[in-house]
Amino acid sequence: MHESGLPGEIAVIIPAAGSGTRLGGHRKQFRDLGGKPVIVQTLLAFERHPEIHQIIVVAPESAAKPLSHEFRQVGISKLERVVPGGSTRQESVLAGIEALPPLVELVLVHDAVRPFVRQSQITAVIEAVKRTGAAAPAIEVVDTLRRASGGVFGETVDRSGLFRMQTPQGFSRELLTRAHTQESDLRDATDDVGLVQRLGESVALVAGSSDNIKITTPDDWERATGFWPTWESVLSREGIETVGGQA
Repeated sequence: MHESGLPGEIAVIIPAAGSGTRLGGHRKQFRDLGGKPVIVQTLLAFERHPEIHQIIVVAPESAAKPLSHEFRQVGISKLERVVPGGSTRQESVLAGIEALPPLVELVLVHDAVRPFVRQSQITAVIEAVKRTGAAAPAIEVVDTLRRASGGVFGETVDRSGLFRMQTPQGFSRELLTRAHTQESDLRDATDDVGLVQRLGESVALVAGSSDNIKITTPDDWERATGFWPTWESVLSREGIETVGGQA
């Protein structure tokens, strides 16, 4: 049973040490979107949120120092540290956990390439973690699912109860630390929810958003750039000013 309340501070870890090979070109998190690198647009979402106290970015080792300077220059005042990441996502998140300030008791983990996260989404995850100790957003699968082999469709897969996971995923600090330091092979885990579930712990479901896309493929990038003008309108409705078309 988790303790509710979690009176300490709240931090977000942004793993950004990946190579982004599926998108092609240089690392996807540093491509320009809306006049700023994707990762900066993502960081700004948490910079604006009143309940976030610290931001920790996990970056490629060679980029940690210059990125720290760059992020502060563009106004990320909540930046705690930029730390070098590992060879896997799990190693990078653990590096972020080890860099957390002592007062942090609630931790969000968010993909660097999900810049379209709403303030209300961040709040919903935080509130769910305060109640339960672990929570994550997800969207129910609505498409028909079928297996395929050799270029031919096979059986239809029952989609009832299936969800597409999103971030930010949130946890008590103690639980997230246990999940990343457990004595098991973590290499096949694709997110932090999976690691927490291996401990036998439950994770609360928070309604996700179709806007909260992860920019991974060329098609994702095309969608993101096309969606940006609409996103500026979303920010405006949330009371967030944009200057010169840049959020």
